[in-house]
Amino acid sequence: MDAGAAATPSIAEYLQQHERKSLLRFITCGSVDDGKSTLIGRLLHDSKRLLDDQLVTLKSDSRRFGTQNGEIDFALLVDGLAAEREQGITIDVAYRFFDTAQRKFIVADCPGHEQYTRNMATGASTADLAIVLVDACKGLLTQTRRHSYIVSLLGIRHVILAVNKMDLVDYDQVVFERIAEEYRQLARRFGIASVACLPLSALQGDNVMAASSRMPWYRGENLLRLLETIDVSRPEGKRPFRLPVQWVNRPNQNFRGFSGLVASGNIRVGDEVIVLPSATRTRLAGVINLQGEADGAGEGEAITVILADEVDVSRGDVIAAADHPPEVADQFAAHVLWMADAPMLPGRGYWLKIGSQTVGAQVTEIKHRIDVNSQKLLAAKRINLNEVAYGNLMLDHAIAFETYADNRTLGGFILIDRQSNATVGCGTIDFALRRATNIHWHQLEIGRQARAAIKGQTPSCLWFTGLSGSGKSTIANLVDRRLHAMGYHTYILDGDNVRHGLNKDLGFTDEDRVENIRRVAEVAKLMVDAGLIVLVSFISPFRDERRMARELFDDNEFLEVYVDTPLALCEQRDPKGLYRRARAGEIPNFTGISSPYEPPEHADIHLPTAELTTEQSVDRVISRLLGRDSHS
Repeated sequence: MDAGAAATPSIAEYLQQHERKSLLRFITCGSVDDGKSTLIGRLLHDSKRLLDDQLVTLKSDSRRFGTQNGEIDFALLVDGLAAEREQGITIDVAYRFFDTAQRKFIVADCPGHEQYTRNMATGASTADLAIVLVDACKGLLTQTRRHSYIVSLLGIRHVILAVNKMDLVDYDQVVFERIAEEYRQLARRFGIASVACLPLSALQGDNVMAASSRMPWYRGENLLRLLETIDVSRPEGKRPFRLPVQWVNRPNQNFRGFSGLVASGNIRVGDEVIVLPSATRTRLAGVINLQGEADGAGEGEAITVILADEVDVSRGDVIAAADHPPEVADQFAAHVLWMADAPMLPGRGYWLKIGSQTVGAQVTEIKHRIDVNSQKLLAAKRINLNEVAYGNLMLDHAIAFETYADNRTLGGFILIDRQSNATVGCGTIDFALRRATNIHWHQLEIGRQARAAIKGQTPSCLWFTGLSGSGKSTIANLVDRRLHAMGYHTYILDGDNVRHGLNKDLGFTDEDRVENIRRVAEVAKLMVDAGLIVLVSFISPFRDERRMARELFDDNEFLEVYVDTPLALCEQRDPKGLYRRARAGEIPNFTGISSPYEPPEHADIHLPTAELTTEQSVDRVISRLLGRDSHS
């Protein structure tokens, strides 16, 4: 073998070198037309990471769209959607991979327009660094402040301010320094500690891959050099061990391990660990990584751990360092960025996914909405698309967590719609409101079974739902009268009556309707605990709130009764003239007219009142309640 061949690294050596490179995830963000897509396209092109066919396609598309007068339009490398190319804006988040001799990169090109703020937050959620672009001709804009606020909210600690289009201001140093100083002040207000500022022209390539001869007054690093050298790692040894369990690994009866990705810290075989939220302590008996058995593991490794004792561990639990465990709680103060067209309403139920665990959750209170353009705190009862709120969250059971500032994995969450399974929000935990150990339900010495036994009945909640004028109250009262005559202990909660007392402070907005049902459901639960059969007669127009009510009760305690009366028949009855007034616009948010009614999809008891007499409807309810007609 000659000397030249010996100097050439083998494929295996090359792959090992590539594997050892660090990975930097970063985003580009800023206002519309600040040049984000052009900058990424320039990086991909000048770093020689384009295939020949990609380059040919880029040149062809540039001629076809003609946005750069026959020159290459680097933005077309990233703006792949037809609508993006037609409108000249970024809509969706585009991810691109490239590498240099020093580092590997995953870059997310985030949209600049305000209506796509949720898309920008998606890209920022996994980033270590943000390149904030500012048009040198325009300076800092509202969207620059909006994106910088979201960058700080999502815990990105490093920002590169790229003052772009310097060629359009004749590479003026004064313009650059004015914008840089203004942004440093903004970053200090947001708590962004690390800010590097540089002037560039993405279109011309100035200060992107190499120093620009047209800006000799700038003595700093070019953009690529900054990306290759900036240190985004956290100090070693500072963060305790955390392993969210993703999978209970049980290939056979002789092996039981717990698999997951180490969220933080290091662990060695023999170290004492604690399993949360159960707070069971044990020791680490073994670690298995991709190469096989190991003495320990560190942050970012995918591992399976073996515990010294037979401990009950499930997906979503957290195995942590015993000498420094995370907190366990079920109520938090948190920031939430709303990502759905339908608004977020306090009291409505959602799924919350944090780490590898999914739990039921609801926003119990909105403290304020944050104007992300001006950072002013505003009063709010609901949160709309792309808005940020600060408020309180309540979960249906306790979880192990850390604040987002300390641990992204155990402090960041998404909210999921229970009906569509769509992601509707994302958020960050600030602190626990109360520790879970202090908020367990107090077990009374005399339980519901004892209270029900003395009454000789099975406690139940009959939840009557239907339009105004459907006959809910009439049927509920007749059922109540029949049960009372048979010796059963009952009570009625009627919508009109409750609004005179318990809920007299509530109106008929969507937010107040949710809170109205939440309070009534909690009262009904207490009555069932007392051994009663409680009949609830409310319009309760939203499926989510009826589902929330059902989940408060044990199996077979809750029966949803759908009083199914056509809208035309309800209007024909209209004893109070409410429909007439609603049609005239005198009553806003009236169910069935100006506010929706979501009929049950699978009611326990269906009463089509256009086909049944009132007595037949009552018979059907009584029959199902007492178990004599289990198929109704």
